[in-house]
Amino acid sequence: MRFLQRYLIPRLISYFLVIWLGITVVFFIPRLIPNDPVMKMIDQMRARGSTLEPGSMDGIIRDLTQMYGLEGSWLEQYGDMWGRLANGDFGVSFFQFPARVNDLIVTALPWTLGLLLTTTAIAWVLGNIIGGIAGYYTRKRWSRGLDTIAMVIRPLPYYIFAFMLLLVFAYVVRWFPVSGGASLGALPSFTWDYVQNVIWHATLPALSLSVLGLTVNFQVMKLLVQNINAEDYVQYARLGGVTDTRIVSKYIIRNALLPQITGLALSLGQIFSGALITEIVFAYPGLGTLLYRAIVNGDYNLIMGITILSIVGITTAILIVDLTYPLFDPRVRYT
Repeated sequence: MRFLQRYLIPRLISYFLVIWLGITVVFFIPRLIPNDPVMKMIDQMRARGSTLEPGSMDGIIRDLTQMYGLEGSWLEQYGDMWGRLANGDFGVSFFQFPARVNDLIVTALPWTLGLLLTTTAIAWVLGNIIGGIAGYYTRKRWSRGLDTIAMVIRPLPYYIFAFMLLLVFAYVVRWFPVSGGASLGALPSFTWDYVQNVIWHATLPALSLSVLGLTVNFQVMKLLVQNINAEDYVQYARLGGVTDTRIVSKYIIRNALLPQITGLALSLGQIFSGALITEIVFAYPGLGTLLYRAIVNGDYNLIMGITILSIVGITTAILIVDLTYPLFDPRVRYT
């Protein structure tokens, strides 16, 4: 009962409060941007050569406003938005009308999840393993060499590092394609040829994310291990004749992983929004590219759909880690 009152219930309240506040902010911010989707559609119709009579302009604007769900005041739209969300409906896309936001997200989501889930897992596992071993054997030459490489790569801005990979491996040596998630004309199917084609196109984006993520986890884990390695109980275990393998696996790595688990939850939650730069640089057909187009075109519904997915993903990941953290750290159960 004490755990329920002091640990579980406050976190559940915070979970729903953060989601409500995040969705509310996401609803109002796009409407403060001076980019009216109705007038943008009118401008696009004129740019295509459509002739609009002055008398019909008001009717077209009224029809578009009703079609996009922008009728009434902001508070009325806010209430309608929650009504649609209760049914799991994000509405229609403005710049890809009549496509529904749900369908666009379902189409783009597998690309983003496949790319970022894989790279996040690779960077976290390898970074922690290599960083933990390098932190324990910190005086070894190879440990210092890895630390030097990480210090050179980690400060690089992501977009610069991504462009470097793109220039070298796509334009100079031409080992990988410049853009896209698959070759033009390739039909999605569960065949080895198509899977191989997708992996070939995803190699450069995955490499850019994995290398930078690995260096971050490597350096953080190495510092954590170095601090834990200086603790008294580790020194006593070493003096007591405990093998290095047991000390590293049972005493040091296990304790150093506790803060890294929290970092993993945050990185998993940010998958829904963290693909923006990656997908723009490599023209990858995921949520990042979709969100960029939605922002440029003032597509309120699509912006809300993607950002709400991101908010729910981040808060849910943090909640799961909070609820499972006592399994990794028994001390939390007695606080």
